[in-house]
This record gives sequence, structure tokens and C-alpha cells, in this order.
Amino acid sequence: MIEVDITRGLPAVAVVGLPDAAVKESKDRVRPAIKNSQFAYPTKKITINLAPADIKKEGPAFDLPIAIGIISATEQMSRDKLGEFVILGELALDGKVRRIKGALPISMYLRKTAKKKFILPAENASEAAVVEGIEVYPVKSLSEAVAFLNGDIAISPYKVDLEQLLEGVSSYEVDFSDVKGQEFVKRALEIAAAGYHNILMIGPPGAGKTMLAKRLPTILPDMSLEECLETTKIYSVAGLLSANQALLTNRPFRTVHHTSSDIALAGGGTIPKPGEVSLSHNGVLFLDEIPEFHRDALEVLRQPIEDGQVTISRASKTLTFFSRFLLCSTMNPCQCGYFGSSRECHCTPTQIQRYRAKISGPLLDRIDIHIEVPALKYKELLGKQEGEQSQEIRRRVNKARSIQLKRFKGAGIYFNSQMNQKLLKKYCVLGEDSKELLKMAIDELGISARGYDKILKVARTIADLTGSENILSEHISEAVQHRTLDRNLWA
Repeated sequence: MIEVDITRGLPAVAVVGLPDAAVKESKDRVRPAIKNSQFAYPTKKITINLAPADIKKEGPAFDLPIAIGIISATEQMSRDKLGEFVILGELALDGKVRRIKGALPISMYLRKTAKKKFILPAENASEAAVVEGIEVYPVKSLSEAVAFLNGDIAISPYKVDLEQLLEGVSSYEVDFSDVKGQEFVKRALEIAAAGYHNILMIGPPGAGKTMLAKRLPTILPDMSLEECLETTKIYSVAGLLSANQALLTNRPFRTVHHTSSDIALAGGGTIPKPGEVSLSHNGVLFLDEIPEFHRDALEVLRQPIEDGQVTISRASKTLTFFSRFLLCSTMNPCQCGYFGSSRECHCTPTQIQRYRAKISGPLLDRIDIHIEVPALKYKELLGKQEGEQSQEIRRRVNKARSIQLKRFKGAGIYFNSQMNQKLLKKYCVLGEDSKELLKMAIDELGISARGYDKILKVARTIADLTGSENILSEHISEAVQHRTLDRNLWA
């Protein structure tokens, strides 16, 4: 709530209620905006109170309501309808209204309150209007907002067609059919996409690891409305939504450079902002050459991978952001990259061990699928036969996804990888032959308790891709194959 009091005294403006620098500077934007909109600016003492006074106020979104408060306090406009609306917007010096950050989460919050009418910048109207039950009134200038509140002009509530927004699949410039060979790796990526399983691809330089990873978005399942809203909220708060963009309907794919800090990954700053793990929410976080990342940066991934959220604590506040993402990472088998391949490796055993130790055991344990990407043979490179197209793979992935949505309806999760222990016991019941096969694999590979859970989740996804209600021994066998790098490369 914004309160404006104008009294006799020397001309001055006092903004109280824990404003940050951007809010304090609003008085210097509001004054010329009011004058350039052909309204009178009072030459008196103005006190602006931002309530509640014990919560810090941030950003320039208070410009428009402050200006309207001053115009109202000087009786240059009607106050009859003022109490019906929530008003936000940044002002330019000429009185135009500029877009703000966080319009969508604000609109979603209003749905829980008594006020359902929202005046905001025209560029934010699309994202705010996706929330049902909220009347969004877009304005382009201060004078337009005042004229609307006076009843001089009519502005219809902005509407968006959610069904139209969610229809269709965006086209991609790349396709899985571009990749020659690597059928076993493609199958692993299909499983990862269907169940949202974290995946690590290990292979020599030039084997196609990055090429495969960049095509992963082309087979990811379609987003539900709830997922779209969750992801769009984060991008709205970060100010990364394009002008007039209503909703993010494609899963994010974030590529992170190996020099990125732990703050860049997890988020932070004086005013906490979402990092890459949150910007990847409901999408893919791609770490190319993961051993080259700083150890501290990799360790901050453990909490968001496990909990699906990241908490940032600062002296002023503590914020929690969603961070439920699919981690796709790559690495070479050794420092020179040719250990175990046809080319000669020049690394000593100590160098190989030191290189592999850059990824901690606890982090590796949280990656569901470890897959080897071998170098392509000459015949495969010259082959003219195209692989399966992304559209066909995506069709199977969507089918498996619909099974999971039906299975977890009301549980608050969307994929097999997000199952807790209770859901694992319920949906991953094994027969005697499957139990015996899994026991042999665990004894041989020395898989941890968390690794055991990962195998069950991957096997559940494989069963869903085949349309099987029960997890069979062949599903367990294939899931274990995607963990055999524990033995082949890490022994």
C-alpha cells in the first residue's frame, strides 16, 4: 500500500518504509513524469509511505502508483475507483509506462486476495493475464492511467488464449537424425528425457557428446500449464521475459561455462536473484566438460538436485527458488581425453585419478545415468542412412510422460526421477527374478543405496516407454547397463 501526504512547508519529498536506492530515486522520475503528462506538481512537503514499513521495498515498479497518489492527493483526479485496483509500473521522464519485473507472480498472488483488478504496463499484460480470475488493464502512459481511473476512457481487460499458447511444438534447427551412429547413447537420452533423469556422457573428444546434448531439447516432453507457470514466474522475476511474452511453453536449456561461480549457478547477490539452476527449472542444465568446473560450483548442485529447490540466505532476507532440472553433463575419460579409446593415452595413473576425482562421489551418485560415448568408426561417419527423427522419439517420450502424469496426479511431482521412498515402494515393485538380477548387479558394482534407488527409477521409466505396467527383469537389466560406467571407468 502506498500513502501520500502533502502538507505546507518547504518543497521536499520524503520516501519512508524501507525503500531501496531504486525506490528512493523514484521521486526524481515521478516529478518530470507528472509535469510532462500535463499535471501540476505540488510545491509543498510530500511524504510517501510504503506500507508495511518493516518490509524492504525494491525496484522501480512503485513509480506509477506514487505518481497517481500525488495526483490524487492534489485533487487532479477522482478517487472513487482508486481502491479497487492494484497499480504497478516504472515511469519514464516523459510519462510513458515501462515494463516491470515479476508481473506474473504478483498476478498469481492477487488471485489469493480480495483485489482482482490490476493496472500495469502494456508490455507486461500478456504474462499477468494468464492467471485466471484477474482483470488486467494495460496502460502505456501516466495520463492514460489517470484517464482510465477518472472514467474518461474505457480499457477492456486483457485476455490471452491459454489453449492456443499451449498448442503446437516449436521447431528446432537441429534434430537427432543429424547424429550418425551412437544408437545406445540416443536410447539413454530418450530414457533421460522421458523420466527426467540426470545423465553424464563420458567419451573422447569428437565423439559427439556436445552434439547429442544440444539435441536433447528436441525430444523433451511437452510442458503442462503448471510447469509453464512455474518456469515463467522465475523468468519474470529475473526480468528475462521478452516484451509481450505471455508464457514460456518450451523447456529451458541453459548452457553454463566452466568458469561460472557457485553464485552464478545457485543464485545470490545482495538482492538475491535466481541462478542457472533456477533458470533451468523444468528444463535442462547443461555442463560441458564437468571436471573443468570449480569444485565449489559443482558442490552447490547437490541440494537443488536432491530437493528440487535452492535456498539463498542473506542478512536482509531468505528466498527459496524452484530448481527442478535435468542435469546433462559431459566429460572426457581422462585429462588428454583418450583413455580407453583406440588412440594412445599420455596420462599417468595419478593424473587420471586426479582428473576423475574432480567430480565428488556424492555428486556422481546423484546422476541417474552414466553412459559411454565411443568414438565413431569410419563406416559410421560415411554412412548415408539417417537416424530416427526427434519428432518420433518425442512422441514416445510424451506417451511415457502421460503415464507418469496419471500415476502421480495429486502428488505434486511430474516425473519418475522425482519419486520419494514412499512412491518408490508403491510403484517399483519387483518380481523375484528382477530382485535377484538387481542383487547380483549391486554386489558386483558396489552401488550405493542412492544408486539403488536411481536404478529403480530408471527401470520404471524404461517400463513406461514400453507400455509395461510392471517392472520386468529386462527393464532392470537395461537400467543397470546405464550404470556400468561405475565399473568400467571408475574402478
